[in-house]
Amino acid sequence: MHKLTDLLANNRLWAKEVTTRDPHFFARLAQQQSPNYLWIGCSDSRVPANQIVGLLPGEMFVHRNVGNIVAKSDLNCLCVLHFAIEVLKVKHIIVCGHYGCAGVFTALRPLPSGAMDDWLRYIKNVQVKHRRQLERYPIEAERHNRLCELNVIEQVANVCRTTAVREGWRRGQNITVHGWIYDIRDGLLRDLETSADSEDQFLKRYDAVVNT
Repeated sequence: MHKLTDLLANNRLWAKEVTTRDPHFFARLAQQQSPNYLWIGCSDSRVPANQIVGLLPGEMFVHRNVGNIVAKSDLNCLCVLHFAIEVLKVKHIIVCGHYGCAGVFTALRPLPSGAMDDWLRYIKNVQVKHRRQLERYPIEAERHNRLCELNVIEQVANVCRTTAVREGWRRGQNITVHGWIYDIRDGLLRDLETSADSEDQFLKRYDAVVNT
């Protein structure tokens, strides 16, 4: 049985390097976490949340799933949102998708059977909703890229509709929801211009960003 000793060795080296730079880092980190950001992203191993925005452990609360989906039936995601808002008091919620997303690519085609079919149905619904716009792109890679963007926009909308976010806004909590997309080919993030700190503000932005 292989015990992944190489990864354990990497961990020890990383911890040593961190404490060399900052001897009190882990002592401070152990006291509490107080991130300003919640990141809802894709599980893709090429999109490491903290690393691509240059943040250290403890500075970003992270939730990831295939396709960066926010579904009202996903208790895990809803609990993360609730904890981030009610307990951690995050100020920013970032929904981040990425070009080259295998989940989005799969949703463009007949879906496989099983649990993945049920999960990717959420992205398939985005495709159906925006079918006419997507048909304007004759090249499949272009349709895929645009569906990646539209999926982020729709998931931002879903975040804004959650009870946790709406109640936070109602009581005057400072919460801004953002939609970003990451390009694996150059390592750069792009703001999809969905940022909103109220449901009304997002609704005003929605039509503009969807029809861009």
